Amino acid sequence: MTKPKNQSVKADRGKPSLTKVPRQIVRDIASVRDYGFAKYGEQADHWDMVEIERWRDAAYRHWLDYLDDPTGVDAESGLPHLAHVACNIAFLCELEKRRREENENSEAKR
Repeated sequence: MTKPKNQSVKADRGKPSLTKVPRQIVRDIASVRDYGFAKYGEQADHWDMVEIERWRDAAYRHWLDYLDDPTGVDAESGLPHLAHVACNIAFLCELEKRRREENENSEAKR
């Protein structure tokens, strides 16, 4: 059993341990984002202006392509389908978080 960490110097109890996240997913998302910036320029930074259903569709398309061929790559970007899935899911996670926050804020105003 590990000894509890001293919280008096660094209070991080309850905060996510980001070093436990596999690093490859961060690299994969970054590769897809870099491709997006190369293709769309600064417009790629406005991914959150895209309807959530379109990100769901993109994630699902890449997921099906990955299931058909786990070593397959996207024909346009040359990046693995699974990397595109990771990026699309990251966008969805952020958009869903924002939607929850908006709902909570609108309910609090009532």
